[in-house]
Amino acid sequence: MPKFITIGEPMAVMASQDVDVSLEEAVHFKKYLAGAEFNVAIGINRLSHSASYISKVGADTLGRFIIDSAQEAGLDTRNLICDENFLTGMYLKQSVSTGDPVTSYFRKNSAASNLKIDEIDLSDLADVQMAHLSGIFPALSETTLDSFRNFNDKLQENKVFTVFDPNLRPALWKNKKEMVNTLNNLAKNSQIVLPGINEGEILVGSRDPETIADFYLNQSNLTESVVVKLGGDGAFVKTKNATYTISGFKVDQVVDTVGAGDGFAVGLESALLEGKTLEVAVHRACAIGALAVQSTGDSEGYPDREQLIQFYKSHNYQGDL
Repeated sequence: MPKFITIGEPMAVMASQDVDVSLEEAVHFKKYLAGAEFNVAIGINRLSHSASYISKVGADTLGRFIIDSAQEAGLDTRNLICDENFLTGMYLKQSVSTGDPVTSYFRKNSAASNLKIDEIDLSDLADVQMAHLSGIFPALSETTLDSFRNFNDKLQENKVFTVFDPNLRPALWKNKKEMVNTLNNLAKNSQIVLPGINEGEILVGSRDPETIADFYLNQSNLTESVVVKLGGDGAFVKTKNATYTISGFKVDQVVDTVGAGDGFAVGLESALLEGKTLEVAVHRACAIGALAVQSTGDSEGYPDREQLIQFYKSHNYQGDL
């Protein structure tokens, strides 16, 4: 089993090529891979860390596209299941010159939303060092919430270091109260929590980064650090022993913000896998987040190691890589 593992829903995204045109009126689309946790696995693997991805797709065109792409990317796909009884999820994404694009999802009762814990092989977690968990997969259905909790229990039994990104998808939850209560409860089981500042306003009731961080640090003895994503401004970090802010990397043009948060996770987690300090890891997280917003597609902007080094050089970054 690879040293990094994650569970989620892979999808195909049909990204509009018609800039600033509504999805209803757009006619030109390009197909990409999508899915928050899938993005992270691909980004981790691109930086030379083997990654295992757990999910289920349909026995359809999009499912075959996802499996083929995952294998081509070098992911461990032993737990990427193909099920002929369900369809693969997908969504449409608007192209915009500024701001966040409109998205339209087609994922209800998808294959991934029917993934049961007994369908996957979790017998070999002893060598896994880190798991990336997100609030999207448990939001898909009661089945995936149960699978997520069981998976998390297995990770804790095997003392796997976990990072939890709330990744709010309000449309997937019955109501806001259930979303907030469930995600905050799930966050208790991870050593690092990665809320965005907008997510903090919903989950904690505050846009103050330190208030957000204190909430997650105080609700769990297991949580060691909270990294509050501040978008282009960087990130606020608070641990049991330290508090600091890391500045973001400025970019000339924002092309597509989707996938930036997952890129942030890629930077943070890849650096920690290499034994870097949390501070260095957050610098890398900000760097890959900045790279991500300069490309279309959810994960197309994630760098390999040489591209990351060149990005640092272009921004005169002098710190540890």
